[in-house]
Parts: sequence; C-alpha cells; structure tokens
Amino acid sequence: MAKENSFDIVSKTDYAELTNALNQTEKEISQRFDFKGSKAAVELQAKDLMLTAEDETRLRNMNDILQSKLLKRGISLKALDYQRIEPAAGGTVRQLVKVQQGIPIEKAKEVVRFIKDAKFKVQASIQGETVRVSGKDRDTLQDVMAKLKANDFGIDMTFDNYRSN
Repeated sequence: MAKENSFDIVSKTDYAELTNALNQTEKEISQRFDFKGSKAAVELQAKDLMLTAEDETRLRNMNDILQSKLLKRGISLKALDYQRIEPAAGGTVRQLVKVQQGIPIEKAKEVVRFIKDAKFKVQASIQGETVRVSGKDRDTLQDVMAKLKANDFGIDMTFDNYRSN
C-alpha cells in the first residue's frame, strides 16, 4: 500500500511576538523627539490593533515604526489588514489594523484552485481555516510548496504538519 504524505497551509500570527513588537513601538514613540508630548498610541484591542495619533503624518510615522518592529520579530506584514483612517475624539485620528489569523475562505478557495490548475497529482481540501494538501509523492508536495511560495496570494502563508503516513 502506498504511503500518503500531507502538509497544511496555515496563517498564524504569534500574539506573544506581536505584543513584544507593540511594547517596543510604544517605547520608541515615547523616546522620539517628533512624538514628544503627543497622544500617539498603539493598542491591542481583542485580536486587532488600534493606532491613534494627532494627525495622519504622525500616524504614518508610527506605522513605519510598528512595521519595522514587526519585521524584526518575524511577523509578516501580509498578516495586517489596514482599515481606513477615521477622525477620533480630541482632534485625533485613528486606524484599525486587523490581524489575520487563519486563511479566509475566499483565499483558501483561490489557493485550492491554483493547485488544481497547476495539474499536480495531489488533493487539496479546505479544512476550516487551513488548506490540507495530500499526495503520494513527497517531491510533488515540495514542488507544490515552491509554487505556492512563488505566487503571491496577499496573505501570510506558512506550511505546517508535514507528515508521512
């Protein structure tokens, strides 16, 4: 009987690293001259981020700091979904940044369609917020991984649970 090999395509954000990056961002904002006396803040609200500043320029500067800290901590910027900038109380502006956890169903369907259109001899199935790819040949699975890495789906993808049964 032939062995069945499989791996999962997942999208996970490490909230411990995210919290560390937020703390580093807050520390740098408190020490920078251009933010002295400002009401700039980055907060983790439930599973999303809220950026608050006096004006859009400071908000963009704060976002640059946050992105550099996230990259140093190994968090992909594709995991962030920026909402529109809106006015807030006290003459400030704020922006909600949704943190991606799991692959959205539309993107999962797009990934499965890509794998099927590439004519690999594997089966791809959506299982909740992950996509499982299974096949008989390990080399084929590695080729699928390489093709997926080369294609940009606009989401943070990692490969997990590589198994041989």
